[in-house]
Amino acid sequence: MKGNVIVGQSGGPTAAINSSLAGVYRTAKDRGAQKVYGMLNGIQGLLQERYIDLSDYIKSDLDSELLKRTPAAFLGSCRFKLPEIHEDKEVYEKIFAILEKHNIEAFIYIGGNDSMDTIKKLSDYAIVTGHPTRFIGCPKTIDNDLALTDHTPGYGSAAKYIGTSVKEIIRDSFCLEYKNGLVSIVEIMGRNAGWLTGAAALAKGEDCPGPDLIYLPELTFDIEAFGNKVKDLLSQKPAVVVAVSEGIRLADGRYVCELGQSTDFVDAFGHKQLSGTANYLASYIAGEIGCKTRAIELSTLQRSASHCASRIDILEASQVGGAAVKAADEGDSGKMVVLNRISDDPYQCGTEVKDVHKIANDEKLVPREWVNEEGTYVTDEFVNYVRPLIQGDVSPIMVDGIPRHLYRQI
Repeated sequence: MKGNVIVGQSGGPTAAINSSLAGVYRTAKDRGAQKVYGMLNGIQGLLQERYIDLSDYIKSDLDSELLKRTPAAFLGSCRFKLPEIHEDKEVYEKIFAILEKHNIEAFIYIGGNDSMDTIKKLSDYAIVTGHPTRFIGCPKTIDNDLALTDHTPGYGSAAKYIGTSVKEIIRDSFCLEYKNGLVSIVEIMGRNAGWLTGAAALAKGEDCPGPDLIYLPELTFDIEAFGNKVKDLLSQKPAVVVAVSEGIRLADGRYVCELGQSTDFVDAFGHKQLSGTANYLASYIAGEIGCKTRAIELSTLQRSASHCASRIDILEASQVGGAAVKAADEGDSGKMVVLNRISDDPYQCGTEVKDVHKIANDEKLVPREWVNEEGTYVTDEFVNYVRPLIQGDVSPIMVDGIPRHLYRQI
C-alpha cells in the first residue's frame, strides 16, 4: 500500500469488534500503509473531522492483544444514515474532501446491515466521480443477519454468553420451591432474526435439560397458546425457563413489548427501541396462572461479555479485518468480506469478498426448517450450525483480579 487507511466502527458493538480493528491495523501496517486512522464515532465523526492515528494507541503486541480482548467499540460507534447521493451531494463532497486531504487509499467500515449501506453509497459515489479510494465492508453483528456470509463475527461470542447464562438461570430456577411454581422468561436481542434467541438451546446437555421453550421473531407469537403451554409444563415440573426474542410479534404485526409500554424511540434507520417483552409476558403468566415469575433481560450484557468470548469468534474477527485490507489493497471496492464454512468436523472457515449491493439492507433469517413444527424450539440443525462458533476461550489479561482493556480517553 502506498497511501493511508481509515477505519470506522458502526452500529451495536460486540465482544469481537475490536479484534477486527486489530486485524485491520496489523494488516495495513504489514502491507505498507503509512498511517492507519480511526474515525471517532464512525462516519458521523468523520464528517466532523474527528479521527485518531491508531499508532498512538497500538504501540506493541501487548496493546494489540488487549484491544482484541476489549469489548464495545474502541473508536466509538454511531447509527448515522447517509442520505441518498441525489438528496444531499454536499455530504459526499465533504467526506471525499477529507479522504483526499489524508491521502486515504482504503476505507474500511466494520458493522452490520446499516453499515454496509454506507459502504454501498460511498463506493457508488467514488465510481461516479472517479475517486481512487476503495471502500470495503468488514462484517460485524451479534444478530448474525448479514446476507451471503455463513455467520458474522460477534455472533459466536454472544451465542456462547447466551447459552452459558441460560444454563445458569436454569440451575438457579430449581433452588427454591414456590407455590404454583416459578416461570423465568429470558429476553434476548433480535428484532427480526432469531439467531441469538435460538442460541439458548446451547444450554442443553448431559448436565442440563436446557430451556423449556424458545420463541423466535420469524414466527407469529400466540399469547394464549403460550400461556397454555406454560401451564401444562408447570403441571409436570416446579420451574419453567423460556427464551424469547425481543422482537416477537402478534398476528396483527404488533411487537409483544408494545402491549406493555410505549416504544416511542426510533433511531436514524427507523428502528423502534424494543424492550419489555419479558416483563409483559411475566406479568401475563402471573395473572393467568398465579405463579411466581421472573423477567430477565440480558440486554447489553450479551454483546459486551468479553470475559466469555469465543476463541473462534475472536480469531475470525481479526481474520476478516485483515481480509478487508487485503481486498482493498488488491483493488476491490464496494465489497464486503464474507465467511465461508468449509467443514464442521473439523471446523474450517475461509474468507472471500462479495458485492455489498447484494448485502446492504437485506436480512438473513433463521430457516423455517430449523424451528420445530410448533414454533417453540430450534432443531438439532440449528444447534449443529452454532456450536462450532462458540468453541475455545480467550483468557482475559487480568490486573488486580479484573480484566484489563485498551483504553482511549473519551
